[in-house]
Amino acid sequence: MKVLANRLEIVQPSIKVGGNPGPETEGSLGFGELLKSAINEVNGLDQQSSDLKAKLVTGEIEDIHQVMIGAEKANLAFQLTVQIRNKVIEAYQEILRMQV
Repeated sequence: MKVLANRLEIVQPSIKVGGNPGPETEGSLGFGELLKSAINEVNGLDQQSSDLKAKLVTGEIEDIHQVMIGAEKANLAFQLTVQIRNKVIEAYQEILRMQV
């Protein structure tokens, strides 16, 4: 949830109320950059989890709790990413079904 809260804080300043949508203001992230950074963060959590598992196997880490927490963080981040993707696809399909 902290990852999502951080993303919302980043997105919030770039939201404009009323008026014509114009170019993005300096310092705000566009949708593409936001998506790319979120996917990179999920990938980083997965890499971290893999590293922790490898260290557990080699005996560098003896605390299995640390490994399990890392694995669960990566799993939750991946599940959240998949659900967001599903919602975006559903919204896109709904837009395609609209009659003009």
